[in-house]
Amino acid sequence: MPEFDLDSFKKTWQQEPVEPKYNTSEIESMLNKSSRNYVKYILWISIVEFLLILGANLYYTFLGEDTTDLMSVLGKLGITDSVSFESTISQLYLILKMVSLALTAVFVYLFYQNYRKINIESNLKKLILQIIKFKKTVQLFILANIVLVILFTAVLGIFISMVLAEQHIQLDSDTKFGFIAGLILTMGISVLLIWFYYRVVYGFILRRLGRNLQQLQNIEEGN
Repeated sequence: MPEFDLDSFKKTWQQEPVEPKYNTSEIESMLNKSSRNYVKYILWISIVEFLLILGANLYYTFLGEDTTDLMSVLGKLGITDSVSFESTISQLYLILKMVSLALTAVFVYLFYQNYRKINIESNLKKLILQIIKFKKTVQLFILANIVLVILFTAVLGIFISMVLAEQHIQLDSDTKFGFIAGLILTMGISVLLIWFYYRVVYGFILRRLGRNLQQLQNIEEGN
């Protein structure tokens, strides 16, 4: 009976060719389908965001309580709670809500257009370009929301400074520092929350989409 050589058996087994489970065409097809699904998920999320923003805007518009806390803070600065002043603050909030809603609606439309193009695209190179374009659109959406918060905070700060000057209110150095620091802190927290939200919700999908994109580019370069 011949002696069994384990080392020889392992060497022979390792040299055996391993048949790929999927060929390139099948892998490409799966990546295409997966990428389209990821784009569709972001489209759905953006639609939900639009509906939530719309619902929140309608809720606060009818209740009229969204400026209460701000008016309380401004009262501590010595600003007179006049009807015209509170009306202007309410209008600023309304503009912010309308711009935010319009911004989200525009990007929902852009996401849909990108999804539609990606969903029907069969050419690999064009599909890759469409995915790259979609990722840039998502990044622009995140940046636009951050810029909106910064701009609104700046406009609010300028408006309050103008009211203080009109009412001849002189803030001492500590109060002025606290007011400016409070605005900057509020803006910073808002920006961080926006960044964290999109990092978690969109970031996960974009990372998966990025991996698919890299594999599709490898297939394209291999062809």
